[in-house]
Amino acid sequence: MEEYIVKDGKKLRLGYTTGSCAAAAAKAAAYMLLTGREAPTVDLLTPKGIALTLPVLQTTRGADFVSCAIRKDSGDDPDVTRDTLIFARVQKTDAPGVTIDGVGRVTKRGLDQPVGAAAINSVPRRMIEENVRAIMRLCEFPGGLSVVISVPEGEALAQKTFNPRLGITGGISILGTTGIVEPMSEQALVDTIRVELRQRRADGADYILLTPGNYGADYIHGSIGLDPKTAVLTSNFIGDALESCRELGFRGALLVGHIGKLVKLAGGMWNTHSRFGDCRMELLAAHAAALGLRQEKTQELLSCVMCDDALRILQEEGLYAPLLSRLAERIEVQLQHKCGPMAAGAIVFSKEYGCLCQTAQAQALLEKIKEN
Repeated sequence: MEEYIVKDGKKLRLGYTTGSCAAAAAKAAAYMLLTGREAPTVDLLTPKGIALTLPVLQTTRGADFVSCAIRKDSGDDPDVTRDTLIFARVQKTDAPGVTIDGVGRVTKRGLDQPVGAAAINSVPRRMIEENVRAIMRLCEFPGGLSVVISVPEGEALAQKTFNPRLGITGGISILGTTGIVEPMSEQALVDTIRVELRQRRADGADYILLTPGNYGADYIHGSIGLDPKTAVLTSNFIGDALESCRELGFRGALLVGHIGKLVKLAGGMWNTHSRFGDCRMELLAAHAAALGLRQEKTQELLSCVMCDDALRILQEEGLYAPLLSRLAERIEVQLQHKCGPMAAGAIVFSKEYGCLCQTAQAQALLEKIKEN
Protein backbone atom coordinates (compact mmCIF):
# COMPACT_ATOMS: atom_id res chain seq x y z
CA MET A 1 0.00 0.00 0.00
CA GLU A 2 1.50 3.33 -1.04
CA GLU A 3 -0.56 5.93 0.83
CA TYR A 4 1.26 8.28 3.21
CA ILE A 5 0.71 10.86 5.92
CA VAL A 6 3.18 13.31 7.46
CA LYS A 7 3.50 13.42 11.26
CA ASP A 8 6.11 15.37 13.20
CA GLY A 9 7.92 16.05 9.95
CA LYS A 10 8.14 12.37 9.00
CA LYS A 11 6.56 10.72 5.97
CA LEU A 12 4.80 7.59 7.22
CA ARG A 13 3.17 4.84 5.16
CA LEU A 14 -0.42 3.89 5.92
CA GLY A 15 -1.47 0.28 6.36
CA TYR A 16 -4.74 -1.62 6.46
CA THR A 17 -6.54 -3.04 9.45
CA THR A 18 -7.27 -6.58 10.52
CA GLY A 19 -10.90 -5.83 9.66
CA SER A 20 -9.95 -4.99 6.07
CA CYS A 21 -7.96 -8.22 5.87
CA ALA A 22 -10.92 -10.22 7.19
CA ALA A 23 -13.37 -8.59 4.78
CA ALA A 24 -11.04 -9.04 1.79
CA ALA A 25 -10.34 -12.69 2.66
CA ALA A 26 -14.07 -13.37 3.09
CA LYS A 27 -14.86 -11.70 -0.24
CA ALA A 28 -12.18 -13.69 -2.07
CA ALA A 29 -13.22 -16.98 -0.46
CA ALA A 30 -16.89 -16.37 -1.29
CA TYR A 31 -15.99 -15.57 -4.90
CA MET A 32 -13.90 -18.72 -5.32
CA LEU A 33 -16.55 -20.86 -3.61
CA LEU A 34 -19.46 -19.60 -5.73
CA THR A 35 -17.65 -19.34 -9.10
CA GLY A 36 -15.14 -22.19 -8.89
CA ARG A 37 -12.50 -19.80 -10.20
CA GLU A 38 -9.22 -18.67 -8.68
CA ALA A 39 -8.76 -15.21 -7.19
CA PRO A 40 -5.08 -14.20 -7.09
CA THR A 41 -6.04 -10.73 -5.82
CA VAL A 42 -9.12 -9.11 -4.33
CA ASP A 43 -10.37 -5.50 -4.42
CA LEU A 44 -11.74 -3.81 -1.30
CA LEU A 45 -13.08 -0.30 -0.65
CA THR A 46 -12.41 0.68 2.96
CA PRO A 47 -14.79 2.84 5.06
CA LYS A 48 -12.16 5.61 4.83
CA GLY A 49 -12.67 5.61 1.05
CA ILE A 50 -9.25 4.18 0.18
CA ALA A 51 -9.37 1.33 -2.35
CA LEU A 52 -7.12 -1.69 -1.83
CA THR A 53 -6.01 -4.49 -4.12
CA LEU A 54 -4.62 -7.30 -1.98
CA PRO A 55 -2.89 -10.60 -2.81
CA VAL A 56 -4.87 -13.71 -1.83
CA LEU A 57 -2.79 -16.36 -0.10
CA GLN A 58 -3.01 -20.01 1.03
CA THR A 59 -6.25 -20.99 -0.69
CA THR A 60 -7.80 -24.29 0.40
CA ARG A 61 -10.85 -25.83 -1.26
CA GLY A 62 -13.34 -28.36 0.10
CA ALA A 63 -16.61 -29.81 -1.14
CA ASP A 64 -18.65 -26.89 0.19
CA PHE A 65 -16.11 -24.38 1.47
CA VAL A 66 -13.11 -22.27 0.51
CA SER A 67 -10.53 -20.85 2.89
CA CYS A 68 -7.92 -18.20 2.08
CA ALA A 69 -5.83 -15.54 3.80
CA ILE A 70 -4.74 -11.93 3.51
CA ARG A 71 -1.46 -10.79 5.07
CA LYS A 72 -1.78 -7.81 7.43
CA ASP A 73 0.26 -4.76 6.44
CA SER A 74 0.25 -2.10 9.16
CA GLY A 75 2.44 0.29 7.18
CA ASP A 76 4.87 2.16 9.42
CA ASP A 77 2.81 1.47 12.53
CA PRO A 78 4.38 -1.00 15.02
CA ASP A 79 1.22 -3.09 15.24
CA VAL A 80 1.50 -6.47 17.00
CA THR A 81 -0.42 -8.09 14.13
CA ARG A 82 1.97 -6.83 11.45
CA ASP A 83 2.54 -9.50 8.73
CA THR A 84 0.01 -11.85 10.37
CA LEU A 85 -2.15 -13.99 8.08
CA ILE A 86 -5.87 -13.34 8.56
CA PHE A 87 -7.94 -16.30 7.30
CA ALA A 88 -11.56 -16.48 6.22
CA ARG A 89 -13.35 -19.81 5.74
CA VAL A 90 -16.58 -19.43 3.78
CA GLN A 91 -18.99 -22.36 3.66
CA LYS A 92 -22.42 -22.95 2.16
CA THR A 93 -25.27 -23.34 4.66
CA ASP A 94 -28.90 -24.39 4.50
CA ALA A 95 -30.12 -21.23 6.23
CA PRO A 96 -30.23 -18.08 4.07
CA GLY A 97 -28.11 -15.02 4.80
CA VAL A 98 -24.59 -14.50 6.10
CA THR A 99 -23.33 -15.54 9.54
CA ILE A 100 -20.00 -14.34 10.93
CA ASP A 101 -17.90 -15.95 13.67
CA GLY A 102 -14.33 -16.55 14.77
CA VAL A 103 -11.36 -14.89 16.56
CA GLY A 104 -11.62 -14.06 20.29
CA ARG A 105 -14.78 -14.18 22.39
CA VAL A 106 -16.42 -11.38 24.37
CA THR A 107 -16.74 -12.28 28.07
CA LYS A 108 -17.60 -8.89 29.62
CA ARG A 109 -20.46 -6.49 29.08
CA GLY A 110 -19.84 -3.03 27.65
CA LEU A 111 -18.13 -3.98 24.41
CA ASP A 112 -19.59 -3.37 20.97
CA GLN A 113 -20.73 -7.02 20.78
CA PRO A 114 -22.73 -9.01 23.37
CA VAL A 115 -21.16 -11.49 25.78
CA GLY A 116 -20.42 -14.78 24.02
CA ALA A 117 -20.15 -13.24 20.55
CA ALA A 118 -17.05 -13.14 18.40
CA ALA A 119 -14.99 -10.02 19.15
CA ILE A 120 -15.60 -8.48 15.73
CA ASN A 121 -17.00 -4.97 16.06
CA SER A 122 -19.87 -3.49 14.07
CA VAL A 123 -17.84 -1.79 11.32
CA PRO A 124 -15.65 -4.78 10.37
CA ARG A 125 -18.72 -7.05 10.66
CA ARG A 126 -20.53 -4.80 8.21
CA MET A 127 -17.50 -4.79 5.89
CA ILE A 128 -17.41 -8.59 5.89
CA GLU A 129 -21.14 -9.01 5.36
CA GLU A 130 -21.47 -6.35 2.64
CA ASN A 131 -18.58 -7.75 0.62
CA VAL A 132 -19.81 -11.33 0.90
CA ARG A 133 -23.36 -10.31 -0.03
CA ALA A 134 -22.02 -8.43 -3.06
CA ILE A 135 -20.48 -11.69 -4.31
CA MET A 136 -23.72 -13.57 -3.59
CA ARG A 137 -25.64 -11.05 -5.71
CA LEU A 138 -23.03 -11.20 -8.48
CA CYS A 139 -23.36 -14.98 -8.61
CA GLU A 140 -27.15 -14.94 -8.07
CA PHE A 141 -26.67 -17.31 -5.15
CA PRO A 142 -29.92 -17.74 -3.20
CA GLY A 143 -28.56 -19.77 -0.27
CA GLY A 144 -26.62 -18.90 2.86
CA LEU A 145 -22.95 -18.60 3.69
CA SER A 146 -21.12 -18.86 6.99
CA VAL A 147 -17.90 -16.88 7.45
CA VAL A 148 -15.36 -17.87 10.11
CA ILE A 149 -12.40 -15.55 10.63
CA SER A 150 -9.28 -17.04 12.20
CA VAL A 151 -5.72 -16.09 13.05
CA PRO A 152 -3.51 -19.14 13.75
CA GLU A 153 -1.32 -17.37 16.34
CA GLY A 154 -4.12 -15.09 17.51
CA GLU A 155 -4.28 -16.25 21.13
CA ALA A 156 -0.59 -15.52 21.70
CA LEU A 157 -0.81 -12.17 19.91
CA ALA A 158 -3.82 -11.16 22.00
CA GLN A 159 -1.69 -11.32 25.17
CA LYS A 160 0.34 -8.39 23.81
CA THR A 161 -2.77 -6.22 23.48
CA PHE A 162 -5.43 -4.77 25.80
CA ASN A 163 -7.64 -7.83 25.19
CA PRO A 164 -7.07 -9.47 28.59
CA ARG A 165 -8.16 -6.25 30.37
CA LEU A 166 -11.19 -5.99 28.10
CA GLY A 167 -12.29 -9.57 28.76
CA ILE A 168 -11.66 -10.83 25.23
CA THR A 169 -10.39 -14.41 25.38
CA GLY A 170 -9.21 -17.08 22.96
CA GLY A 171 -7.84 -14.85 20.22
CA ILE A 172 -7.48 -11.35 18.85
CA SER A 173 -10.26 -8.81 18.46
CA ILE A 174 -11.21 -6.91 15.30
CA LEU A 175 -12.18 -3.42 16.48
CA GLY A 176 -11.26 -0.94 13.73
CA THR A 177 -13.57 1.67 12.25
CA THR A 178 -11.84 3.04 9.14
CA GLY A 179 -10.19 -0.01 7.58
CA ILE A 180 -6.90 1.90 7.46
CA VAL A 181 -4.02 1.95 9.95
CA GLU A 182 -2.53 5.39 10.55
CA PRO A 183 0.98 5.22 12.05
CA MET A 184 1.28 6.77 15.50
CA SER A 185 -2.49 7.09 15.66
CA GLU A 186 -3.77 8.11 19.08
CA GLN A 187 -7.37 7.28 18.29
CA ALA A 188 -6.91 3.54 18.74
CA LEU A 189 -5.64 4.07 22.29
CA VAL A 190 -8.41 6.51 23.13
CA ASP A 191 -10.98 4.05 21.77
CA THR A 192 -9.53 1.27 23.94
CA ILE A 193 -9.73 3.45 27.07
CA ARG A 194 -13.34 4.28 26.23
CA VAL A 195 -14.19 0.60 25.75
CA GLU A 196 -12.86 -0.26 29.22
CA LEU A 197 -14.76 2.66 30.76
CA ARG A 198 -17.95 1.55 29.02
CA GLN A 199 -17.45 -1.94 30.45
CA ARG A 200 -17.07 -0.60 33.99
CA ARG A 201 -20.20 1.49 33.57
CA ALA A 202 -22.13 -1.50 32.18
CA ASP A 203 -21.07 -3.47 35.28
CA GLY A 204 -22.75 -0.84 37.44
CA ALA A 205 -19.81 1.31 38.56
CA ASP A 206 -20.83 4.88 39.41
CA TYR A 207 -17.34 5.99 40.43
CA ILE A 208 -14.12 5.24 38.58
CA LEU A 209 -10.41 5.26 39.40
CA LEU A 210 -8.05 6.50 36.69
CA THR A 211 -4.26 6.49 36.49
CA PRO A 212 -1.87 7.32 33.64
CA GLY A 213 0.35 4.25 33.93
CA ASN A 214 2.53 1.87 35.92
CA TYR A 215 3.74 4.41 38.51
CA GLY A 216 0.14 5.12 39.41
CA ALA A 217 -0.79 1.43 39.44
CA ASP A 218 2.09 0.70 41.84
CA TYR A 219 1.03 3.56 44.12
CA ILE A 220 -2.60 2.39 44.11
CA HIS A 221 -1.44 -1.06 45.22
CA GLY A 222 1.28 -0.09 47.67
CA SER A 223 -0.07 3.09 49.26
CA ILE A 224 -3.85 3.01 48.78
CA GLY A 225 -4.23 -0.75 49.16
CA LEU A 226 -6.41 -1.41 46.13
CA ASP A 227 -5.90 -3.93 43.36
CA PRO A 228 -4.22 -2.03 40.48
CA LYS A 229 -6.79 -3.60 38.15
CA THR A 230 -9.36 -1.39 39.87
CA ALA A 231 -7.97 1.52 37.87
CA VAL A 232 -8.42 2.24 34.19
CA LEU A 233 -5.11 3.18 32.57
CA THR A 234 -5.40 6.45 30.66
CA SER A 235 -1.81 6.80 29.40
CA ASN A 236 -1.38 10.48 28.45
CA PHE A 237 -5.02 10.86 27.41
CA ILE A 238 -6.36 12.14 30.73
CA GLY A 239 -8.68 14.69 29.16
CA ASP A 240 -10.18 12.18 26.74
CA ALA A 241 -10.71 9.71 29.59
CA LEU A 242 -12.48 12.29 31.75
CA GLU A 243 -14.70 13.38 28.87
CA SER A 244 -15.64 9.74 28.26
CA CYS A 245 -16.43 9.29 31.97
CA ARG A 246 -18.74 12.28 31.87
CA GLU A 247 -20.42 11.16 28.64
CA LEU A 248 -20.95 7.60 29.95
CA GLY A 249 -22.71 8.89 33.05
CA PHE A 250 -20.21 8.22 35.82
CA ARG A 251 -21.00 10.19 38.96
CA GLY A 252 -17.35 10.69 39.83
CA ALA A 253 -13.78 10.06 38.73
CA LEU A 254 -10.59 10.04 40.79
CA LEU A 255 -7.17 10.50 39.18
CA VAL A 256 -4.10 9.05 40.89
CA GLY A 257 -0.87 10.07 39.27
CA HIS A 258 2.77 11.06 39.55
CA ILE A 259 3.45 14.79 39.85
CA GLY A 260 5.34 14.67 36.55
CA LYS A 261 2.01 14.01 34.83
CA LEU A 262 -0.57 15.70 37.02
CA VAL A 263 1.26 19.00 37.51
CA LYS A 264 0.45 19.64 33.84
CA LEU A 265 -3.27 19.57 34.67
CA ALA A 266 -2.76 22.67 36.80
CA GLY A 267 -1.92 24.45 33.54
CA GLY A 268 -4.88 23.01 31.64
CA MET A 269 -2.85 20.44 29.66
CA TRP A 270 -5.10 17.41 29.19
CA ASN A 271 -2.78 15.37 26.98
CA THR A 272 0.34 14.98 29.09
CA HIS A 273 2.69 13.64 26.40
CA SER A 274 5.90 15.66 26.23
CA ARG A 275 5.46 16.36 22.53
CA PHE A 276 2.48 18.54 23.39
CA GLY A 277 4.62 20.54 25.78
CA ASP A 278 6.63 20.15 28.97
CA CYS A 279 5.53 22.87 31.35
CA ARG A 280 6.30 21.04 34.61
CA MET A 281 9.07 23.31 35.88
CA GLU A 282 7.46 26.45 34.49
CA LEU A 283 4.26 25.75 36.46
CA LEU A 284 6.14 24.91 39.64
CA ALA A 285 8.37 27.97 39.25
CA ALA A 286 5.44 30.30 38.60
CA HIS A 287 3.63 29.18 41.76
CA ALA A 288 6.85 29.23 43.77
CA ALA A 289 7.63 32.77 42.59
CA ALA A 290 4.11 33.85 43.55
CA LEU A 291 4.81 32.50 47.03
CA GLY A 292 8.03 34.54 47.28
CA LEU A 293 10.76 32.19 46.05
CA ARG A 294 13.94 34.18 45.45
CA GLN A 295 14.92 34.84 41.84
CA GLU A 296 18.11 32.79 41.93
CA LYS A 297 16.25 29.83 43.40
CA THR A 298 13.49 30.22 40.83
CA GLN A 299 16.15 30.00 38.12
CA GLU A 300 17.57 26.91 39.81
CA LEU A 301 14.12 25.33 39.93
CA LEU A 302 13.58 26.07 36.24
CA SER A 303 16.79 24.22 35.41
CA CYS A 304 15.64 21.03 37.20
CA VAL A 305 15.03 17.96 35.06
CA MET A 306 12.97 15.93 37.53
CA CYS A 307 10.09 17.06 39.72
CA ASP A 308 11.68 15.50 42.81
CA ASP A 309 14.66 17.85 42.36
CA ALA A 310 12.28 20.81 42.26
CA LEU A 311 10.51 19.54 45.38
CA ARG A 312 13.84 19.39 47.19
CA ILE A 313 14.43 23.10 46.46
CA LEU A 314 10.93 23.96 47.68
CA GLN A 315 11.50 21.98 50.85
CA GLU A 316 14.81 23.76 51.51
CA GLU A 317 13.12 27.14 50.99
CA GLY A 318 10.14 26.39 53.21
CA LEU A 319 7.65 26.49 50.34
CA TYR A 320 6.97 22.74 49.97
CA ALA A 321 3.59 22.62 51.75
CA PRO A 322 2.15 25.95 50.52
CA LEU A 323 3.08 25.24 46.91
CA LEU A 324 1.54 21.78 46.96
CA SER A 325 -1.61 23.27 48.47
CA ARG A 326 -1.77 25.77 45.58
CA LEU A 327 -1.13 22.96 43.10
CA ALA A 328 -4.07 20.95 44.45
CA GLU A 329 -6.30 24.03 44.23
CA ARG A 330 -5.35 24.70 40.60
CA ILE A 331 -5.84 21.06 39.60
CA GLU A 332 -9.26 21.14 41.23
CA VAL A 333 -10.25 24.28 39.31
CA GLN A 334 -9.20 22.67 36.04
CA LEU A 335 -11.04 19.43 36.88
CA GLN A 336 -14.24 21.32 37.66
CA HIS A 337 -14.00 23.14 34.35
CA LYS A 338 -13.37 19.90 32.42
CA CYS A 339 -15.85 17.63 34.22
CA GLY A 340 -18.79 19.95 34.87
CA PRO A 341 -21.43 18.28 37.07
CA MET A 342 -19.41 15.04 37.41
CA ALA A 343 -17.43 14.96 40.65
CA ALA A 344 -13.69 14.73 40.02
CA GLY A 345 -10.59 14.66 42.17
CA ALA A 346 -6.89 13.92 42.09
CA ILE A 347 -4.21 12.41 44.32
CA VAL A 348 -0.69 13.52 43.39
CA PHE A 349 2.40 11.60 44.50
CA SER A 350 6.10 11.23 43.80
CA LYS A 351 8.23 8.11 44.14
CA GLU A 352 10.61 9.86 46.53
CA TYR A 353 8.19 11.92 48.66
CA GLY A 354 5.05 9.77 48.56
CA CYS A 355 1.66 11.50 48.68
CA LEU A 356 2.14 15.19 47.88
CA CYS A 357 -1.37 16.60 47.79
CA GLN A 358 -4.96 15.82 46.94
CA THR A 359 -7.94 17.84 45.87
CA ALA A 360 -10.91 18.52 48.13
CA GLN A 361 -13.10 15.71 46.78
CA ALA A 362 -10.38 13.09 46.46
CA GLN A 363 -10.90 11.25 49.75
CA ALA A 364 -14.69 11.08 49.39
CA LEU A 365 -14.30 9.75 45.84
CA LEU A 366 -11.82 7.15 47.02
CA GLU A 367 -14.31 5.89 49.61
CA LYS A 368 -17.01 5.65 46.94
CA ILE A 369 -14.66 3.67 44.68
CA LYS A 370 -13.90 1.26 47.51
CA GLU A 371 -17.65 0.69 47.88
CA ASN A 372 -18.11 -0.13 44.16
